[in-house]
Amino acid sequence: MDQFTPLDEEFYPDILRGLSVYFDSPFVLNIARTAQKFQRPDLAHALNRKQIACKKWLVDKLVETNGGTFEKVWILGGWYGVLSALMHADQRMTCTTLTSFDIDDDCVQVAECLNREQFSTGNFAAKTGDMLELDYMGECPDLIVNTSCEHLHDFDEWFSKIPEGTLLALQSNDYFGEPDHVSCAENLEMFQAQAKLSQVDYAGELPLKKYTRFMLIGRR
Repeated sequence: MDQFTPLDEEFYPDILRGLSVYFDSPFVLNIARTAQKFQRPDLAHALNRKQIACKKWLVDKLVETNGGTFEKVWILGGWYGVLSALMHADQRMTCTTLTSFDIDDDCVQVAECLNREQFSTGNFAAKTGDMLELDYMGECPDLIVNTSCEHLHDFDEWFSKIPEGTLLALQSNDYFGEPDHVSCAENLEMFQAQAKLSQVDYAGELPLKKYTRFMLIGRR
């Protein structure tokens, strides 16, 4: 039996770079570059199959309901910028400017690396910011995405800051077992009651292994 040899740090990045060539995918290539530069365990979590499934679901439904062309997009709780990268990589979508906000300032450099082409051209920015403290009235974008509704200690306070008529894409879940999930919804109906949209373009749920993800797209 062959003796086990520890993998060097190039092993997985090399596989990803090979896949990026085969699929002609800048998105996969940027994952390889980012994973090599920022070797963080939670980056793997941000890119796992459940996270990607939830974000691809959001992109698909945004395109179906609103056409996929936006001038100015804000993603709140954007973490490492994975959703931003998916939106830029999707040929059905056009986002003139996209800003990813996260309360953790360690996310900025990772998100810039994962969205390197758009960052270099000024089409993408990663900023440190608390979604409860952003100025929505002064410079509200066409689309606000918040996939972290379950993390908000006061959902109503945040929701009240959004100008009426703003297009929102919101996600929450029923995973009460996670300590940081302080505002979960038991079901889709409860999430709809929590986020009182004046116009609902889409309401649905995505069953996953340990929880169900809920999503709403519509107008404040």
